[in-house]
Amino acid sequence: MGRRKKNKPVIEKGPGLKDLIPKWEAPVTDPVDNAWSLTIPEFKEGDMKEKLFEQSSFNILFPAYREEYLKKSWPLVQKALADYHIKATLDTVGGSMEVMTTRKTWDPSIILKSRDMIRLLARSVPFEQAVKVLQDEISADIIKINTYTRNKEKFIKRRARLIGPGGCTLKSIELLTNCYVLVHGSTVAGVGPYRGLQQLRRIVEDTMNNVHPIYNIKALMIKRELARDPVLKNENWEKFLPKFKSKNISKRKQPKNKKIKKPYTPFPPAQPQSNTDKQLESGEYFLNQEQKKAKKTKEISDRHEEAQKKRQERREQAFVPPEEAKSTEKKTDTKMDIDVDEIKKKVKKGLKKNNNIKPST
Repeated sequence: MGRRKKNKPVIEKGPGLKDLIPKWEAPVTDPVDNAWSLTIPEFKEGDMKEKLFEQSSFNILFPAYREEYLKKSWPLVQKALADYHIKATLDTVGGSMEVMTTRKTWDPSIILKSRDMIRLLARSVPFEQAVKVLQDEISADIIKINTYTRNKEKFIKRRARLIGPGGCTLKSIELLTNCYVLVHGSTVAGVGPYRGLQQLRRIVEDTMNNVHPIYNIKALMIKRELARDPVLKNENWEKFLPKFKSKNISKRKQPKNKKIKKPYTPFPPAQPQSNTDKQLESGEYFLNQEQKKAKKTKEISDRHEEAQKKRQERREQAFVPPEEAKSTEKKTDTKMDIDVDEIKKKVKKGLKKNNNIKPST
C-alpha cells in the first residue's frame, strides 16, 4: 500500500511588500509650449509641516553714506520680515545688516529673498522697491559692470549711454522689461519678474560690450508687437529683428609721412655715388686749385646777381600804377539824326505867322 498524502494546512496570505509600497508615478517630462505662462503655486503658512532644524543667516555690509537712510527705514524692514518670522538686525558700528531664520519661520526660501532685499538696500535701492523681492513672482539681479572694460573713460561713456539723455533710455528699458532699474557706481540693480530680469541683463551686457541699447530696445518693441499678432505668433522672428553690425575702426594715430612700399626686386639697389664720382662726371676732379677757386667765385657772383635782380623787381613793384577797372556800362550814342528839310519848313511857317500879325494901334 502506498503512502497516504497528508493535507497541508492552507495559510491565508496578507498584503505583500510590493503591495505595501505605493506605486511611483513618473513625472511629466513632455515639452511645455510656453513655460512663462505657467503659474507658480502659492506657498502658504501651514504647507511646511515640520519646523526648520538649523538656523540660517546672511550678513551684508553697507557703505557709510547709507547709514542714515537705513536707520530711518529699518523699522519698516523689520515689519515686512516679521510676517515671515525672519529676524533682522542692523549693526551701525560694524556697518552690516543681518537676517536669520527662527523656529517659527514657515517658508524655507524666504531667507534667500530677505538676503536679496538687504543686498538691494546696500546698493542704494529705496525700501519701496526692495521690499517687492519678497513676492513669489519677483526677484532681484545685481549686475557688475566695471569688469567689461579697463579704460575708465570708456566705462563712463558706456554707462552714460545706458542711462541716456535725461534718463530716457533707462525709462524705456523699465517700461519694456517691467523692472525697476538703478544704475549706481559700478553696478546695475534690477527688481522685477524673472523674464524681465533676463532681458535686462542681456541689454546691460551688450551695452558694456559697446552695442548701443537702442538695438535691444527696438528688438523688444518688435517682439511685443509680433506676440500680439495671431498669424506671426508662432513663426520665426529673426527676419523682423534688427541686426547689429560691428564697425571695428582703428583709431591708432597714423604717421604723417607714410612710406610707400616699392615693388619687390631680387636685385639689390644701386650703390649711391660718392663725391669723387660726382666730381669725375662733371670734370671738376681734374681742375687746378686756382680753377676750382675761380669756379666757386663765379657761382657766388651769379647767385648774388640773381638775388639783386629779384630785390630790384620787388622794389619797383611799389611804383607800378594799378590797372584801372574797365567800366562794363555801355556808352550811349549822343549823335542825333537831324532832318534839315523839316527844320526849314518850320522856320518858314514861323516867318509867315510873324508877317501876318497886324501892328497894334
